[in-house]
Amino acid sequence: MSHSIRDQFGPLARRSVARSVRQPILVVPGFVFPLFMLAVLSAAGGQVTKVPGFPTHSYLTFILGSTMIMGATGAMNVAGSAMASDIESGFLNRLALTRISGAALVLAQLAGVALLGAVQAALTLLVGLAGGASVKAGVGGALALIPVVVLIVIAFGAVGVYVAVRTGSATGVQSLSAIGIGLLFMSSMVMPRNLISTHWFKEIATYNPTSYFVEATRSLLITGWDGEALALGCGVAVAVSIVALSAAIVTMRRRL
Repeated sequence: MSHSIRDQFGPLARRSVARSVRQPILVVPGFVFPLFMLAVLSAAGGQVTKVPGFPTHSYLTFILGSTMIMGATGAMNVAGSAMASDIESGFLNRLALTRISGAALVLAQLAGVALLGAVQAALTLLVGLAGGASVKAGVGGALALIPVVVLIVIAFGAVGVYVAVRTGSATGVQSLSAIGIGLLFMSSMVMPRNLISTHWFKEIATYNPTSYFVEATRSLLITGWDGEALALGCGVAVAVSIVALSAAIVTMRRRL
């Protein structure tokens, strides 16, 4: 990151954080809905743990990582809506008169969702532990869950920013949360991929990048330090972030 971009990034990142915490209508669902789903799925999934080969006796522990990713999908809507609002209000048109960098604008937009993602992940983890979940990787694994989730939040947020820059309107962003939830339920969210018996569903879950996000967080909870699961989950998140941010920056430069 060049010196000029770093200078521009700071104020824009602080603005992103301030805007994010001041929009409860977008933020609160990202905190409440995952906790609601954690309660519902853990209560209804007790019999699933009796399936031969299921990796844990606690379905609450199994589903905890998935609910963290469920909260992360909300980053698409939060980051995308904020960027779309700047476009629709003419804020970006005014910035175009300055020497602002499109890269700084796009990257700074993710600061708010990254902070919210860390808080949401910590809250969900604490609720899960209070409910009886455990972390196989220990205290270090519990602490590592937070940056892993934040990395995934950034990936989802980058997709939201790209859609906002591409469409230029909040309407184009509104369906992203539903798409994110749909991807989750078509992943290995509620059942390990090796135990999915329906062939077409297993194929979708295998090619669905969300499965690798879920499995990265789940590995710390029920397996321990699984380097392969963590590398796949974090690697996919980095790849999605790079592709989405690169596309967003190129599109932003055209707007500016």
